[in-house]
Amino acid sequence: MGWKFYRNTSTVFGNKNPLAVLSAFKPVPLKGESTGHVNILLAGDSADRTDDSGGCNLTDSIMVLSINTKTHAAYMLSVPRDLWVVIPGVGGSKINAANTLTSFSESGYPAGGMGALEKVINDNLGIAINYYALVNYTAFKDAVNQVGGIDVNIQSPDPRGIYDPSFRGSEGSLKLANGVDHLDGQTALNLARARGDPYNGVYGAYGVPNSDFDRTNHQRQMMLALKEKGMGMSVLSNPLKIGGLMDAVGNNVKTDFQINELASLYYMFKNIKSTDIQSLSLNSADGQHLLANYTATGGQLALAPAAGVDDFSQIQAYIAKEFNATAVTKEAAKVVVLNGGKTAGLGKSYGDVLTQKGANVTSVGDASSDYNATTIIDNSGGKKPATKNMLGSMFGSGSFSTNASANAPLIQQYPGDFIVILGANQQAPDSSASNSSSSNI
Repeated sequence: MGWKFYRNTSTVFGNKNPLAVLSAFKPVPLKGESTGHVNILLAGDSADRTDDSGGCNLTDSIMVLSINTKTHAAYMLSVPRDLWVVIPGVGGSKINAANTLTSFSESGYPAGGMGALEKVINDNLGIAINYYALVNYTAFKDAVNQVGGIDVNIQSPDPRGIYDPSFRGSEGSLKLANGVDHLDGQTALNLARARGDPYNGVYGAYGVPNSDFDRTNHQRQMMLALKEKGMGMSVLSNPLKIGGLMDAVGNNVKTDFQINELASLYYMFKNIKSTDIQSLSLNSADGQHLLANYTATGGQLALAPAAGVDDFSQIQAYIAKEFNATAVTKEAAKVVVLNGGKTAGLGKSYGDVLTQKGANVTSVGDASSDYNATTIIDNSGGKKPATKNMLGSMFGSGSFSTNASANAPLIQQYPGDFIVILGANQQAPDSSASNSSSSNI
């Protein structure tokens, strides 16, 4: 086991010094930890395929894993391989081609293709990448096999489930029923690739109507399933499985993590439940499609921002909101702020504070009558507890009104979740009341 550990860590990290390998047991702070976000770029290529040399370095799987070190939540964002971007030194191209730019060299980024991909993601999506891991598909297949397979809940819109016959030779085909399916390594790899496109004239696929978006959704599902299985005691207490996972990683992964940083990542990540890892897609962002079909010069079919080619502002705003999400912002409670006191501008001041705390302030105005004390009307039906707790901590839990009949006219006039009526006793907020979340992701 010691030899496997030394050999594989030396291969992945390029350090042959045994003493340096031992530094894995001395964790150090991660890049980005102090700013609140550790962002890891995960990319998959087919460099392990000997029959596909022309496209083996294209990263057909691209994800960003962002760990919010303040809220202890994590986010997995899939980046479509066909997204049209500007690649340094190349110009307009699909994003999956960035990794082929082996000559890339720019301060602040790793040298080579993964550095180019990091820059493209930073420039277009507004995500500052701290680390990368480039994984070929053999690593994924072998890792799934080493943990004894993974369970994935297939929910295809087709009642038959998923079928894709367009794989090569020994890869077989893919056929899965709706519901929980147990996948071995090859089946998991086929699902990670399946998007219903014909290969070598093979047609007949069903169950993946959204093509690459379905594929990336399945990839995120399987990453979470692999995380659950790999960090379970049945694996961690089994030296043979751990040794097999070491081999899967050592032979097939390239990264700019340092050895002692991985220990920090493990301790940070092991306390994050899978239910606290949110899966994000640009195809379905708060019910909106942020991408649109695009035909580039020369006839290439690609995807571009729905706001317009090269206009990533809407996408950046969505990512910033999600990556900085709190319990309050996730509830998106509608809050009305009315000034019922004598201090001019008090409503706007508290409206700004509540907005900075993540509340969805829909209206700010003056109350129709004077209020001696601040009063909060809760019309959420108990469905917005985080926002209620936040308002209670700001104005006092005794501020909530229980007089339903007296509140009815206001609720009718201001439909929403909460109405905050500032009374004559309410002081102006001090500067420390603001708790704005940083958009530096």
